[in-house]
Amino acid sequence: MFKKKEELDFANVDTIIGKDTEFSGTINGKGILRVDGKVTGEIITGDVLVGETGVVEANIKARHVTVSGTIKGNIEASGLLELMPSARLTGDIKVSNLSIGDGAYFKGACEMLSGDKSKENKGQEKK
Repeated sequence: MFKKKEELDFANVDTIIGKDTEFSGTINGKGILRVDGKVTGEIITGDVLVGETGVVEANIKARHVTVSGTIKGNIEASGLLELMPSARLTGDIKVSNLSIGDGAYFKGACEMLSGDKSKENKGQEKK
């Protein structure tokens, strides 16, 4: 269904927030961010991976987001939001694709984004 190798290649992580590290502020980048520690603030980047020990208290805007840890904040993902079985997410999400593993916790509103803008425009033109 999804091209996991192509879309979710976390083998080449650009930035790591380690298990015993806390960061407060805005992270703005284009690469892959892995969080195993704690981040408070805002994350704007290409892809985000929150490990099992990761705690994020921030809004996230990214292409793909994979969560095994805890997030308190809103997520906007233009690609795939994947909640692994150990994930805990409290916040609203806007995503193109969503995968929730058995046992994952999610509390918030969900808006599914259309991947094809031309279909949205055609629908508006008919009104």
